Amino acid sequence: MDICCNFSDRDSFLSGVGLGNFDGLHTGHMALINTLINECKLKQYNSIIYTFSKHPEHIFRKKLLTPLIITNEHKTDILRDTSLNYLCFEEFDEEYSRIEAEDFVKNILVDKLHAKLVVVGFNYRFGYKGRGNPQLLKALGKKYGFKVIEIPPVKVGDEIVSSTLIRKYISEGNASKVFQLMGRHFSVPGNVVKGKQIGGELGFPTANIIPEPYLVMPRTGVYITRTMIDNCWYNSITNVGKCPTVKNQNFINLETHIIDFNSNIYGQKIEVFFMEKLRNEIKFNSKDTLVEQIKKDVIVAKEYFRD
Repeated sequence: MDICCNFSDRDSFLSGVGLGNFDGLHTGHMALINTLINECKLKQYNSIIYTFSKHPEHIFRKKLLTPLIITNEHKTDILRDTSLNYLCFEEFDEEYSRIEAEDFVKNILVDKLHAKLVVVGFNYRFGYKGRGNPQLLKALGKKYGFKVIEIPPVKVGDEIVSSTLIRKYISEGNASKVFQLMGRHFSVPGNVVKGKQIGGELGFPTANIIPEPYLVMPRTGVYITRTMIDNCWYNSITNVGKCPTVKNQNFINLETHIIDFNSNIYGQKIEVFFMEKLRNEIKFNSKDTLVEQIKKDVIVAKEYFRD
């Protein structure tokens, strides 16, 4: 898969384009992407996901940012595991937001991306003030010579899968619900930074990562997690919070104790996957009480992975 956005000078280049924000790449998004890839293979088109480097709401709602589920880097890593040909990150700014719906179709979809197929979700909006919708896109497709496939809502139980709903469940610490809606466990990647090494002093060394400030974070507490390091999986438990017993800091960070693991991984990139919430974050009366609780947490985690 190539990261590319300039196709205007390519002769005989025909494409199928998937449109959307794709925050989280949840089951609804993957239904769209898989439809795009399969249709493009049948038609021998190049498959392109056309999305934005910034969430549009970060332009319109500067004082009330929508927290993201994944970073662009993480999104790229996930899509590399598919058969997608191209991923295009467009810069969304105030000038871009003023593009009229038909101008977007003609200048970008047709002239720039050479689209013969466009795949969108049922609630897709485009153009100035979001005036464009799937019905208008289909009408413009007939005018400019491309087919439109509209992906219907994807439901889990009686809930329509959406990034908004997933953010809600992540912030509530409902890891099992998030898994159902995303089709994979919510995860946070990051480089391991050196902390105050208090975990090591307590007998439970931790890998600390400081999440990107604009990402949605699970509710504070202790979680059963799995951690990927150099494409290898390790069982772990993770504290999300301010560590009130030993630090009582003012910011949120992730401290992961990787079970039966002793290697030095400072500076390395890891990815922590949230499986299930164990308990809320508690301020203990002493470090000894904290140590006893961590021992219990590890036992519960080992039992979880044994099942």
